Order: sequence, then C-alpha cells, then structure tokens
Amino acid sequence: MSGQWAKLMVLGMVLSGLCLPARANTTGPVSEVETSSVDLSTTEKTVSIALLLPLRSEILRVPSEVLRAGFQAAYEREPQGVTVNVVETGDSAQDILSGYKAASALNDVVVGPLSRTGVTAVVQSDAVTLPTIALTPPDTENGAVKLPPQMLVIGLSIEDEARQVADWALRDSRKGKALVLFSPTAWQRRAAKAFEAQWQQRGREVEVQELPANDGFLNGRNLLQLKKQLETDKPAMLFLALDARQARQVRAVLGKDIPAYGTSQLNPTALTDRAAAEPAADMDGTRLLDIPWQIQPDHPAVMTYPRLVVETDQKRNADHERLYALGIDAYRIAHEIAQQRNSFELDGVTGRLKVRFEQGGTQFERRTQQAVYREGGVVGRDEGR
Repeated sequence: MSGQWAKLMVLGMVLSGLCLPARANTTGPVSEVETSSVDLSTTEKTVSIALLLPLRSEILRVPSEVLRAGFQAAYEREPQGVTVNVVETGDSAQDILSGYKAASALNDVVVGPLSRTGVTAVVQSDAVTLPTIALTPPDTENGAVKLPPQMLVIGLSIEDEARQVADWALRDSRKGKALVLFSPTAWQRRAAKAFEAQWQQRGREVEVQELPANDGFLNGRNLLQLKKQLETDKPAMLFLALDARQARQVRAVLGKDIPAYGTSQLNPTALTDRAAAEPAADMDGTRLLDIPWQIQPDHPAVMTYPRLVVETDQKRNADHERLYALGIDAYRIAHEIAQQRNSFELDGVTGRLKVRFEQGGTQFERRTQQAVYREGGVVGRDEGR
C-alpha cells in the first residue's frame, strides 16, 4: 500500500531565541495535538514515523524545510506500509521536548530533533522509550553525554570528518608534524580539536594555531607572519579547519608546497553548479571529504532521487544540499528500523552507512568520500586522477 504523508502540529507556547545550549525551561506543556485524518483501512501493517523539526523557528525554519524535502523525496520513492507525521516545534529546548513527547506517544519511530539544543534536552529528559534517530549530536561542551539505548545519532558531523581526514593523511604517509589552522568559530574549534585528538592518538605531533578573523576574513598580516614561521618550521601537512574562502586566503599566501587537507566546508559549490562555478586555482591539490550527493553524480543512490528544488533566480546552497541529502538517508534509515531491521548497511547519498540498533545501545558509522581540487574545482579523488 502507499503510505500517507500526514502533518502533525504540536500546539504550545514558543520562546523567542536561538538554538543555545543553556536556557531556562519556561515554556508551558503542550496543551493540544491536532492530526490530519489517516486512512488505515487495510490489512497490511502500517508503521508510523514522526519527523520532528523546528519549522516554527525563525532561525531554523529554512534548514528544516530543506531536510523535510529530502525526507519526503525518499518517502515518495518507498512509501509502502509507512505513515510519516511531520511534528512542528519552535527552537526552545522545552518546546522541542514537548513535541518529542507528543510524537513518541503517537508513532513507532521518531526522527529528530535537528538542533543540538533539542537533542540535549531529549537526552537529559529520560523520555526516549522508542527508536529515535537524532539529526545532530547533543551538545558536549560540558562533557560527554551518554546517549539513551534507543537513540541513534546520524547527523553530518564535522568532528567525524576531521577524524577521517587525520586517518586519510596518515595513509598518505604524512608522518611528520601536522599544523592545524582554524578561526574563532565554534564549528572550526570542534573540527580542530577532533583532528588534534585523532592525530595524537595515532602517536603523531601536532601544532594548533588560531587565526584572527574579521567578518569571516582572515587577518592578512597574521598569514604573512605564519608564512615566515613555516620557512624554518615546515610541517608535513596542513589541516584547514576553515571555510572555503578562508582556505583560499591561506593557500594564496602560503602556496601549495605543503600538502593541505580539510572538511566538506572547503567545498562551497553544489554539484549541479560545479561546471559554472568560478575556478579556485589557489586550491588545486587540496584534499577534502564530502558526501556523494556533492561530488558523485554517477553514484547509484545519487541518481535515484530528485534534486532539491530552488527558485530559478536563486543560487544553490551547498549546505542546503547536504541537509537535503541527510533527509533522504534519514528516511531510509528510519524505514529500515521501522521494518525491524536493526543491523544493516546502506550505500547512502551522505556516505557508506553502518547501523546497529538494538535494545542495549546503538552504533552508527558514516564514511564520506575523498575529493580533491583540480583545475579550480572539487572532483572525486578517482575522477581527479
């Protein structure tokens, strides 16, 4: 049977504010839940999946809509025996937790929350009693967080990418000192810290330097000082925990003599815009990781699903493409779990995925794809040879 795409609205008070890790829970409980009618007049068992997103958040509404579009694209490809309920919340921790509890009462599987604040609130609530697929990790600034046995975290993690880059560089025989460069941005700090820990765990020397930045641009004087420093203390490699614009600044000043590696944030271009993108010749030879949706047009799963729809006068956003792809794989994982397949592998649009989902705990692994800059653009590593 074809499943239904129902919409479940959680009604409650919404606090204004951003997705922050620490805020008082002053929102009242959910007072009412409304659902659209669903036709279950069939003998086939139907499983119900809730997609919990902060669609009523001013800040997170657009990312939520993008992820929902990917989730729906995957659902439409494989709808048999499944009902999807979209649960809308704001961005406050209490509102998300109230939405989660309402979704848990009415569904077999919950996909979400999308924000670190929301995931942390759910983890700390002891409310997780059914399979829950979190779309981002919980906030760990105050120490490690123990996940509930029924929670699987599948978010696109910059820390995981950094650790994979470290292992890749070691396989490339980069055995000397690594120099890690980052600016005062939260995600860059996390990436730098993850690479540093992985590199040291492998018994290698690492130096970490924070580069001052103003309005997203690195300070040119500091880059010139760094260039002079490297003339007498040359590392075996650079890990650029930076965005693409900042990485271009570094490569333009330091040159290409030192092998450089980075995360998916070094690729600012959607796959479908690659041919028309302005070449970034300064980046040639730079290695990075990204998901198949962004770099492998001939990947079987990538060819299966439609592209994210954007307005004709609107430029595609690479991060939106990644969120859309995450939505696709989130549905595919939820579908497998809903069918009680608790240990499986998927060749997904966000990478090669391994999932173990059991009563005693969960395990998730994503292996993203290697890529390199060639002739000013990002291509898959095999394609770039």
